[in-house]
Amino acid sequence: MTKISSLVVAVASFMLLAACGGSAYKKTSSGIMYKIIKSGDGPAAKPGDIIKLHFTQKVNDSVLVTSFGKMPAYQRVDSLEGEYRPEEVFRHLHKGDSVLIVQLVDTLLKKYPMGLPPFMKKGSKITTALKVVDLFSSEDLAKNDANTEMSKEKERQEKEIATVSVKEVQDMQNYLSKNNINAQKTGKGTFVNIQDPGNGLAADSGKYVTVKYTGKLFDGNKVFESNMDGSRPPFSFVIGTGNVIPGWDEGLRLLKKGGKATLYIPGFLAYGPNPGPGGKTYEPLVFDVELVDVANAAPPQPQMPPMPPQQGQTGGR
Repeated sequence: MTKISSLVVAVASFMLLAACGGSAYKKTSSGIMYKIIKSGDGPAAKPGDIIKLHFTQKVNDSVLVTSFGKMPAYQRVDSLEGEYRPEEVFRHLHKGDSVLIVQLVDTLLKKYPMGLPPFMKKGSKITTALKVVDLFSSEDLAKNDANTEMSKEKERQEKEIATVSVKEVQDMQNYLSKNNINAQKTGKGTFVNIQDPGNGLAADSGKYVTVKYTGKLFDGNKVFESNMDGSRPPFSFVIGTGNVIPGWDEGLRLLKKGGKATLYIPGFLAYGPNPGPGGKTYEPLVFDVELVDVANAAPPQPQMPPMPPQQGQTGGR
């Protein structure tokens, strides 16, 4: 059985146990509902401890994100209350506990009316199945453990991306060919449909570029973010410094100042194993871009004015 299928079975078991009675849900002061599905025999979490955990979060029946089979999460246990967040439950747990946490999107909308992604709709329910792997009494102990886990995760991701990338690039090529879109492949697999190459300075490594863009989901062509209408300022960054998704770093290099293009970016060159704007991992994206400006270097940062002498002091000795 694969790790993913094991995960699905584990989450389904959590839901089944919760639905079949057993102990009733408890509530935190903010209304977070939680139920211990399986009790561990380890020590209790104390404020200040750092909890190591694996989790799966779902919106209704759709898995949003999971850490099972991947890098675990580390969070400090504190006396957090009143914010309607899963972390409120941590101080009620023991090492080895498995817990189901339930949040209502309607309640989240009341608390954070402008802060939820579009796929979290009224009437939806967020469930988090969580397993407490370990507890650490100090940050140093947690960091040492996290470093070990990060080494394992890096190896896992490299293998995963190597497998995923081949398929994603081929799928993108097939899509472009089927839809008669003339796009040039660059870098590791970003495809660029150039409408105007521009005629100024080229966007190369180290160049400071300023970009107008509209980002769309590949599936459904739905706009998730844009600054084309002037409601937000153009976005500026230095090419090749890792400040943007790899697909931008690759695709913009084909343009000069004034250039316009559409970037077709496979998921592994967008947000990779992290959830993208549509809430999915390895989510391909499409960007209409306009290279407003290209400069050799970022503009100098404004100097802070000198502080006036404090009372009782002079500017000299």
